[in-house]
Amino acid sequence: MYILFYIILKKDSLIMKTKLQLWRYTEGALPNSLAFGYVFSMQALGIYLLTSGQLLTWFAGILAMTHSLVIAAYLIHEIAHQCLFQSRKVNRIVGEVLSWICGTAYAPIGRIQRMHMRHHGDRADVTLFDPRAFLKRTPNWFRKTVYLLEWMYLPAVELIMHFNVMTRPFLNDKFKNERWRVILMGLSRLVFFGSLYILSPWALVGFAIAYLLFLTALFIADAYAHTYEFFLVSDVNEKIEKSGRDQAYDIQHTYSNLISERWPVLNLLNLNFGYHNAHHYRPAEPWYQLPELHNERFSPDSPQILPYKEIWHSFRMNRLKRIEAEEAGDVGTGTGRADGFLGVHGVSFLSVV
Repeated sequence: MYILFYIILKKDSLIMKTKLQLWRYTEGALPNSLAFGYVFSMQALGIYLLTSGQLLTWFAGILAMTHSLVIAAYLIHEIAHQCLFQSRKVNRIVGEVLSWICGTAYAPIGRIQRMHMRHHGDRADVTLFDPRAFLKRTPNWFRKTVYLLEWMYLPAVELIMHFNVMTRPFLNDKFKNERWRVILMGLSRLVFFGSLYILSPWALVGFAIAYLLFLTALFIADAYAHTYEFFLVSDVNEKIEKSGRDQAYDIQHTYSNLISERWPVLNLLNLNFGYHNAHHYRPAEPWYQLPELHNERFSPDSPQILPYKEIWHSFRMNRLKRIEAEEAGDVGTGTGRADGFLGVHGVSFLSVV
């Protein structure tokens, strides 16, 4: 009996040690495991439903695939803050896997992390590509096509951002060492798309729709989180002017876009990313503890809380105004206070790289 008891104690000690080595925060073992399990199970379920041949299950497959991509993206955000795993190597490897799932592995996870840390450190929207300047250089027919697609609620500007990440290594010699990464990533995605097509052509159509919905969901969450200054840099380490952007500026220009104030559990739909002021107050706080930190720091009537019920109207009415707007606009007071807040294109943490 004593021997058995000793073995059990040693086993429990080994399990605890493994948890400490794997997860940055031991309390994150369960919520993070559930989040990862959700991503991979919804990916599998989404593919199964998309290939089912039934209209209703096909629509369900689109929703499953969309949401799995959304959660995968916000797990990448957690990895950018080193909030998931104790080991930086594990963070990087898992980040690359999630980035492949999201179709954004054309850029290394390290650059995604570096650019996002600049967003926090500089208290600004820092990007390697400005879609507004790009559109000004394009033919008129191209600009009109972008405006038409955005009018139809299709994320044309976000697609341009992602396409730029894919093509930059072949157009800019500063990134030429990433050409093979882009080629291998592109080939692997083609194999994936081809497999979907073989299973069912409609599965490929469904995945395309899911991906557009995914980009739209990320855009809304990013576009209305800040009224920061926008800076275009040519290198991840290029310095920018920081004058005046202190912690008070950060609080004043950051908004918590809550999916629901009445039912906080619904904010898990984007892994609590909406608790954005709490996140900027303590960037290393894991996603599952942000609601508690938010409730400690902000009262329900805080002007920094800008829920989705306020931004839906702005998202619709300003979808053409924001395309080439140089300023994000302003948040007012009272009903419709987000109407003058255009939202900002080209600030997604997955595509500013």
